[in-house]
Amino acid sequence: MSSLQHATYPVVLSAPSGAGKTTIAKALVERGEDVVFSVSATTRPARDHEVDGVDYRFLSETDFRTMIEADEFVEWAE
Repeated sequence: MSSLQHATYPVVLSAPSGAGKTTIAKALVERGEDVVFSVSATTRPARDHEVDGVDYRFLSETDFRTMIEADEFVEWAE
């Protein structure tokens, strides 16, 4: 068995707004048992319709900084 069979690879879907990125991502998650959808983190307050852990992970500035220092993000920006 190849070691590549157990490796994790990120897949980035990049396209203009309305091109179907979310539709493709949801289809991949539904079809693949090893495919997950990442949830971005933000320090802004949640809007009324947003759910923590679904739309974003809503973090305090302190928690966000702690996660940066612990190298818990693949990428981050301010």
